Amino acid sequence: MTRASAWVTYLQVAPLTLVFLLFLVVPIATIVVVSFFDYNTTQIIPAFLLQNYDELLTSPVTWRTYLQTVEFAAITWALTLVIGFAVAYFLAFHVRSATWQTVLFLVCTIPFWTSNVIRMISWIPFLGRNGLANMTLMQLGVIEQPLEFLLFSNFSVVLAYVHLYTLFMVVPIFNSMMRIDRSLLEAARDAGANGWQTLWNVVVPLCKPGIAIGSIFVVTIVMGDFVTVRLMSGGQSASVGLMMMNAMSLLQYPAAAANAVVLLLLVLFTVAAMMRLVDIRKEL
Repeated sequence: MTRASAWVTYLQVAPLTLVFLLFLVVPIATIVVVSFFDYNTTQIIPAFLLQNYDELLTSPVTWRTYLQTVEFAAITWALTLVIGFAVAYFLAFHVRSATWQTVLFLVCTIPFWTSNVIRMISWIPFLGRNGLANMTLMQLGVIEQPLEFLLFSNFSVVLAYVHLYTLFMVVPIFNSMMRIDRSLLEAARDAGANGWQTLWNVVVPLCKPGIAIGSIFVVTIVMGDFVTVRLMSGGQSASVGLMMMNAMSLLQYPAAAANAVVLLLLVLFTVAAMMRLVDIRKEL
């Protein structure tokens, strides 16, 4: 009977294991193998060379690109955390009606009803030199000439990231806040804690799993993105994803694969550091 139960368990796990192997393990293993291949202008040559990694890790351009990518991820993470926490806090503690919580939460998802690319492009007529923002500020007398940094700059890239990915921070933090026992907040107030003390000593510690999950979502997506940087920077900025796309457009697949492996290791290291700081299993 025990052996039959074991076989049933294996059969239940088999489909998920097969999907995991085919769509995650095999593609990643293929990328790792190809990263050691040689190449020329027309073909990929099977081999075992460290040349791709050597060129990648010894290039100052590569280091600057990785630093730029990490900078984008860090700034986006900080801004989405502040905005996402504020929105989640308002929905969880200031909106009493469950119906209104649902309605307002659905309002937050409205931007996701359309394509990311369309949402990014919609910023161009607003931030452009003759866009709505510059024209309004000039008419109000705040500025005398258009602000050039609003579009096709690091500012516009970060703005698009925050616009696109704040909801990934709102959802897990809101989920954590809804699980907080409201009697804990009442106990903190009865003990003489003010609003900020209650927030910092009660709400934030209990929201750490949600913050960690949202941070993982935002950081991993931003570090692997290339479309946003390409569209919103106008070629003024670079990212690791964009560097890989350019390599693939030149048929330099082994070089792009080596870049992907290094980026994967960097992302895994970042996620591992977050998981060591917070036990996200409490949220799952």
